[in-house]
Amino acid sequence: MSIAYTVVAVVYGLANVASATAKIRGVERVAGILSAVGVPTSWFLPLGLLQVAGALGLWGGIAWRPLGIAAATGLVLYFGGAVVAHLRVRDYQGMPMAAVLGALAALTLGLAVASA
Repeated sequence: MSIAYTVVAVVYGLANVASATAKIRGVERVAGILSAVGVPTSWFLPLGLLQVAGALGLWGGIAWRPLGIAAATGLVLYFGGAVVAHLRVRDYQGMPMAAVLGALAALTLGLAVASA
């Protein structure tokens, strides 16, 4: 399980960094989706930094599994909130990506716990 966690943590961490970079830079497509959900532009940077922190925690969890478990738990909550935000305003265009990233967070959390 340790190898599986390592692979998933590295790849999923990179996905989170890519998503965070798009938020922080205010990429038009991402900004449009966030604005449709009602997220103010002043939140883009903090939300992006949370994703970067999650990625760093997943990578740190390769060496110290409790950190990876904490980071994966945080990302499950982060993307769970994103799914709820999309459902709340009936924005079904951006919701699938949030759901997929949330499911990957849950998978990462499961692997982290199983390999602890």
